[in-house]
Amino acid sequence: MNNAFRLLACITVSLLTCVSGLAQDKPYTIAVIPKGTTHEFWKSIHAGAVKAQRELAAKGVKVELIWKGPLREDDRDQQIQVVENFMTRHVNGIVLAPLDSQALVAPVVNATKSKISVVVVDSDLKTDKYASFVATDNYQGGVMGGEHLAKLLGDKGNVVLLRYAVGSASTEARETGFLDAIKKHPGIKILSADQYAGATRDTAYQASQNLLNRYGRSADGIFCPNESTTVGLTKALRDIGKAAGKIKVVGFDAGTQSVLDLKKGDVQGLIVQNPVRMGYLGVLTVVKDLRGEPVEKRVDTGVTLVTSENFGQQEIQELLNPPLAQFLN
Repeated sequence: MNNAFRLLACITVSLLTCVSGLAQDKPYTIAVIPKGTTHEFWKSIHAGAVKAQRELAAKGVKVELIWKGPLREDDRDQQIQVVENFMTRHVNGIVLAPLDSQALVAPVVNATKSKISVVVVDSDLKTDKYASFVATDNYQGGVMGGEHLAKLLGDKGNVVLLRYAVGSASTEARETGFLDAIKKHPGIKILSADQYAGATRDTAYQASQNLLNRYGRSADGIFCPNESTTVGLTKALRDIGKAAGKIKVVGFDAGTQSVLDLKKGDVQGLIVQNPVRMGYLGVLTVVKDLRGEPVEKRVDTGVTLVTSENFGQQEIQELLNPPLAQFLN
């Protein structure tokens, strides 16, 4: 077990120990609000939250968990409304993956003023008025993606960054990390870094087609900062016969299709988060805060580069195939 996994194990043990004191008569009501509800990443967050709920119940800490978020990951207004509705319902805590780093600031600040414990997961906000931030080091993940793509290209060639969406702090940090890493390789030229894929695989596919029409003949590598962007781009590459490593692809997250594309050789690297742990530690941290115990302001849930070389390792397989059915009906 490497140092990163040891650290994550220690954080988990510490949180469970802190929240396993005297049972309360009334359950804590905690709302878990993802950016969207369709991508596998958010289902993994949900599974982690349920895992925490069950483990807390076994220790005498009762939690009523409510899972609700916008259908689309670009529906800021709906997510704001969800947060405000839960504030009106006077839930005890909120675990929130904010769609927009600025637009969700006011709802979170208002919730905190209403004595609701808020733990932000996945994507940061432009405020510190919350109990804790539980997430991947997204910037470091972007750096890992850039370094791996540079290695694949032998430190020379042309690359493209297909961005996700304006205002998404997590993917913006990944994009910045990628660009900063590539800048350290003077033999690599960035052909394009200003195009956005949008919130779904369909919009990502359309954006990828447009991008490849312009740069498909000259690009040697492409970085995608999330699951839907990676899947849409890879499909567009297959359509023009540029998959299977003809253009190197490094993506982010480990949905079923992305993992399949990695196994087939259409993707040469995936930067993988641990969303189950993110949802799990998000709920544990809210409960710890509700019980008046100190919480860490930032909790790093880890990030891993997955390639064909380490694909078969047990730790990697556990990340790629979380037991969602064990926790979700």
